[in-house]
Amino acid sequence: MEMMTPIQADDPAKLTGLMANKLKTAVKTHLQQAFAPDNKKVMRLITPAEAAELLGVSLPYLRKCHTDKTLPEPENFSKQQRRYTAKELWSFRQILAEKSRTPSKHLPWRKEGEALQVWQFMNFKGGCSKTTATVHAAHYLALHGFRVLLVDMDPQGSLTGMCGIDPHAEFGGLTVYNAITKMQDSHAPMSEVIKETFLPGLSIAPADLMLSEFKMESRTDPLFATRLQSAISEVQDQFDVVLIDSPPELDILTLTGMASATSLLIPMTPSMMDLASTALFLELASTYMSSLAERGINLDYDHMRFLVTRDEPNDSPSQQLVGFLRAIFTDRVMTATSFKSTAVSDATILKQSVYELNRADVNRDTYDRARASMDAVGAEIRSMIQTTWGRG
Repeated sequence: MEMMTPIQADDPAKLTGLMANKLKTAVKTHLQQAFAPDNKKVMRLITPAEAAELLGVSLPYLRKCHTDKTLPEPENFSKQQRRYTAKELWSFRQILAEKSRTPSKHLPWRKEGEALQVWQFMNFKGGCSKTTATVHAAHYLALHGFRVLLVDMDPQGSLTGMCGIDPHAEFGGLTVYNAITKMQDSHAPMSEVIKETFLPGLSIAPADLMLSEFKMESRTDPLFATRLQSAISEVQDQFDVVLIDSPPELDILTLTGMASATSLLIPMTPSMMDLASTALFLELASTYMSSLAERGINLDYDHMRFLVTRDEPNDSPSQQLVGFLRAIFTDRVMTATSFKSTAVSDATILKQSVYELNRADVNRDTYDRARASMDAVGAEIRSMIQTTWGRG
């Protein structure tokens, strides 16, 4: 059996290279099986009850819209049931908004005078579920009608992988690096870097290891931190929200995201190690923020919040630490928390969010708890965005 073949080589460099190639092949094979038959991620079908909730209408009203032909029947329709694609719901939003007295209920796009919302997810503690939190927030907002751009600022490209994208294999290697580099032979407009994902309303500026080159280039550019902000400004009219996933360290790439952001979100797990690590992270971040300000880069955030991740509501020590955090930071800690869940963990193994899972394919109670948790986090972020826009 191929996977059981011993890996042997004469020296460490060859051995490491062989191990890397074998693992890459295994991962690629695994993902091809997961995304069969065409190696493309596809959003699952959506039930009528969930479709009504996402569209902001009641289930009887949704049925009525089909009966009176306000909305066309979904492609997956029979006398027994309807099932909707995410693309169909996206088109339904346009129709409902045109006929509604409150179109923003169905199509919550920002209006003239409402600033683009740029949220950076940041922490230098690995394992804090930063990328998981980013992708779940993105899926929640896109499913609720927002035009969302993900920006992967981590050279490891974990967020890019969660979107089912291999930038080298599919797009000739264009990544966010090309949008922010000053190297003329590598630079590309942000519009050429951005790729649509499998979920309508959600796009991504992908990343790969080439992004690490930006760290070297930035040593000779005193205004390196404005590069991403400039790239985002090129496409700002196309989006309502930008979510930036920074690397698990406080480096130049993270600082570039900080200079672009209008809000900061710091995911952290309720453990003493994470609390101590986050204290150091905040201390260093404060120093770097001051340095950016001295360079004339204005940092003005609408929101700075902590998000408790991998929360275990039934674990007493964990809840004591959550309470400790809330006592120290009060409303700087988001009310909603992201639960530790086997449903989320299992989905992440396949580079999916809980929104991509079919409820029938997992333990339903486990799914419902995980989904409710992620919905609550997404709803709170949505509320903060709309408050910034003055919608209340």
